[in-house]
Amino acid sequence: MLLEKLCLLTLTLGLVKSEYKYETKYFTVPLDHFGFQRTETFQLKYLVNEDFWDRGSGPIFFYTGNEGQIEVFAQHTGFMWEAAQEFNAKIVFAEHRYYGSSMPFGNVSLDNKHIGYLTSSQALADYADLLDYLQDHAVTPKYPVIAFGGSYGGMLAAYIRQKYPHLVAGAIAASAPVHMFPGMTPCDAYYRIVTASFKNDGSKHCVDNIRSSWSAIREFASNATNAEWLRKKWNLCDPLKNSSDVQQLLDFLQSSYETLAMVNYPFASDFLVPLPAYPVRVVCQYLNQTLNGTKLMEGIGKVLDTFTNYNKKTKCADYKKGSDYGNLDASGWDYQACTEMVMPMCTYGDQDMFEPHAWNFTEYSDECFKKFNVRPLPDIARVNYGGDRLQAASNIVFSNGLKDPWAGGGVFNTINESVETMLIIDAAHHLDLMPSSPADPSTVKMAREFHKQRIRRWIQKFRK
Repeated sequence: MLLEKLCLLTLTLGLVKSEYKYETKYFTVPLDHFGFQRTETFQLKYLVNEDFWDRGSGPIFFYTGNEGQIEVFAQHTGFMWEAAQEFNAKIVFAEHRYYGSSMPFGNVSLDNKHIGYLTSSQALADYADLLDYLQDHAVTPKYPVIAFGGSYGGMLAAYIRQKYPHLVAGAIAASAPVHMFPGMTPCDAYYRIVTASFKNDGSKHCVDNIRSSWSAIREFASNATNAEWLRKKWNLCDPLKNSSDVQQLLDFLQSSYETLAMVNYPFASDFLVPLPAYPVRVVCQYLNQTLNGTKLMEGIGKVLDTFTNYNKKTKCADYKKGSDYGNLDASGWDYQACTEMVMPMCTYGDQDMFEPHAWNFTEYSDECFKKFNVRPLPDIARVNYGGDRLQAASNIVFSNGLKDPWAGGGVFNTINESVETMLIIDAAHHLDLMPSSPADPSTVKMAREFHKQRIRRWIQKFRK
């Protein structure tokens, strides 16, 4: 009965995605902002809407694009569009270099020979140049700029305010894991929150079944007949021929659980992949009692089908495609994670529902070197951007939904009178930036009002 109600809610609300209109433009930026020997340039894509803009004194709302094509963020950052009407703002969504269409070397940009200029510092410098252009290169800028961003984009929104405060008046940094770096956050924080989401929105049975499923799947799939049963029942694109295939399947399942927790929104969404409202609650209906053997395999199979084929458009579950970034096309992120965005992750198997896997930096570094011929610098992000020592920063709101696994690396304490935190109960990954929905919890509505109060204050301060 509960599952029927959830499906009815999904049908009633539909997908929370609005078709916002914008003009696509391109801006020339240098390949290297910090050296003088490489003189190449490339075209950075940005999206613009001026329907609500007061050209006399209206602000510029600037989204610091993250790991993916910028159109995805433009269509799912409804708060920015809604607030723009109230503030008579110009809307700009800037694409991050090496993602979407903003490829410095075209189709070979992600080759190891060309990918070296994919860094957050270079991306922030791109945005700074674009903002200077949008201000007509004025020594004294005319328009207050408010930066917005979610997840890695939220980190960039905070960082651009810190690095270029003369260009950005304030920043809304939603679900920004600026503390998810070595020595700053326990490595199991992320997976503990994933597990808590499945326990709170699902049940203890759901968590226990997932925890026991890892060894059960390995044992079940070791038999060729059972492996073929899994291929058919789970609609797998590839058969399970050996232990390596089984491990890839388990890795894909773990990534699926992470994504389900991250986008555990109260409405149907296709932000990463098409999913129903309260997707964690939906999938846990299949695991709401103690299951063993074939019954457990059937339950996990239904979870997998919900994740991979909720819209009934997927021919099969492609468990071999690796990290599933959904519709973001975020292929470059693995390189960033292997250089500057080193975020330790581990599981212990007791406070989380996953198999134990320790964080081993040497192993991690070796994998990065094998893939990209680079070694990660674990402290570079903290050194460049301040880590948790942000007392000198100003005009930033860090918001975190307590259902969001990335909140484990978020800012939870107010730093000073103008670097503030907003903790949102009942909210998943940057829900406060999503388009308004009748299903939004009151805490999210309050967070959006708080954001607008701070934006109004920053604009007033700029004009004074």
